[in-house]
Amino acid sequence: MTLQTLDETKRFQLLIDGITDYAIYLIDREGFVASWNAGARRLKGYEASEIIGKPYATFFTPEDRESGLPQEALKTAAASGRWEQEGWRVRKDGSRFWAMAVLDALYEDGAPIGYAKVTRDITERLEL
Repeated sequence: MTLQTLDETKRFQLLIDGITDYAIYLIDREGFVASWNAGARRLKGYEASEIIGKPYATFFTPEDRESGLPQEALKTAAASGRWEQEGWRVRKDGSRFWAMAVLDALYEDGAPIGYAKVTRDITERLEL
């Protein structure tokens, strides 16, 4: 078997799962995690079975959740197509890391269906 003999869906899944330096996942319109890649597992510490169906706000600091930042990010992405921010995020074990996060709105036939979320740990930038 080769990559060329695999169907498009399988090739795409291999691509996403093969990226381990970035957390890449889908969020539904209500803000719940709908998919999870190997990079998300490595970066955030959750197995897919532990986090799919849970609020994506789980990864924000308590301070950011209290201020409504996760909801504001969804609203901004819905209105403009994209939201980007650097800020603290929280792993399963409670430790924090400095992240570059991008949230893109997804559409099918012109209707919003959810969001693509990409997060990268850029903590080393703070340590320079």
